[in-house]
Amino acid sequence: MQPAGRLPVQPWMTARETVAVLSALGAEGQTVRFVGGCVRDSKLKLSVADIDIATPDAPASVVRLLEKAGIQAHPTGIAHGTVTAVAGATHFEVTTLRRDVETDGRRAKVAFTDDWVGDAARRDFTINALYCDADGTLYDPTGGLNDLAAGRVRFIGAADQRIREDVLRILRFFRFHAWYGRGPADADGLAACRMLADQLAILSGERMAGEMFRLLDAPAPSEALGLMAITGVLARILPEADERDRLTRLCRLETGELVPDHLRRLASLISLTPANTDQVAARLKLSNAQRDRLRRLAAPAPAVQLRMTSKAARAAVYRMGREAFTDLLLLRAAEDAAPAAAIVGLLDSVWNWQPPAVPVRGEDVTALGVSSGPVVGQLLERIETWWVASDFRPGRAEALAKLKSLIPKR
Repeated sequence: MQPAGRLPVQPWMTARETVAVLSALGAEGQTVRFVGGCVRDSKLKLSVADIDIATPDAPASVVRLLEKAGIQAHPTGIAHGTVTAVAGATHFEVTTLRRDVETDGRRAKVAFTDDWVGDAARRDFTINALYCDADGTLYDPTGGLNDLAAGRVRFIGAADQRIREDVLRILRFFRFHAWYGRGPADADGLAACRMLADQLAILSGERMAGEMFRLLDAPAPSEALGLMAITGVLARILPEADERDRLTRLCRLETGELVPDHLRRLASLISLTPANTDQVAARLKLSNAQRDRLRRLAAPAPAVQLRMTSKAARAAVYRMGREAFTDLLLLRAAEDAAPAAAIVGLLDSVWNWQPPAVPVRGEDVTALGVSSGPVVGQLLERIETWWVASDFRPGRAEALAKLKSLIPKR
């Protein structure tokens, strides 16, 4: 494998933890290299979240070398040659060079090898088959650098063969296009995804959800979703997704301090009915918390309006929580094609506001001579309603006085 240029040495490459892991793995003379996303994203001058390392050493040797150097080694994917090295607070995925022996569309049986080009050939996309030495020397056995520069996501070799090996690569194709693609998507990749879309049925809901959420986290996912629609892929995994324009408008609203949220984006993408949200949650195997959040959005509270006052916004946050209020407000704005300026003031009025606790409790009611029972709860509810309507300003003394006024005189 011949060098294909140089990558300026990155801070993550010279970090103490990285140097320790590389030194351990290369202690007996083996060549070890960074591979995949960390190389790709560094080339694009993006932040690096995960550091993957490739080595010709078998997993047992990887574990031995790491432990000999005092580095934790966890066999997280030992059958596929992956060991997780933990140095300090940093995790490194260390994978033995490999080739596929047998695949069934979901899992592969692999054989370990010392062939770097062979290891690259069994990966998914050219932009993910980039390798880099510790000194920044780049290796590009599949033409990934040109594709990266062109904003082109291209399967390695025959697109249909790569997909038959792992059907999840259909969704990964669109996810990587959402993040790294520019201009038209690769025609061969699109054709293969269209031809094999029916194979998505073998995927678990969790795997589909993971890829969809990563796609929805992209800055502007609507184009990739449109490609999924025309190839028949979207209908296979999310037939309820008929609101792509609303998603596009929501993405425009998520600026500044407002962090994009993939579950909110998923909600904007589908017709929000109780039946739809439950079907999506079941198909994607969402957690109970995620399912319940979608359900809340399918039955929006009428209290959330674009032209509500700051006082009304605080009352709504108190009743439903900041997350639900933010979700509903953004979805309402996206539905109405409202500009970001229409909601900035409302969000500012609640983001840094901490809902206080009601200044009176049940024992305050009984201390005034009210017997325990339903009347106590009714009085507390009336006090709370008055206190919220007063914009949470009354303190304990004023609340106690109001409570006394509500208790019938004997």
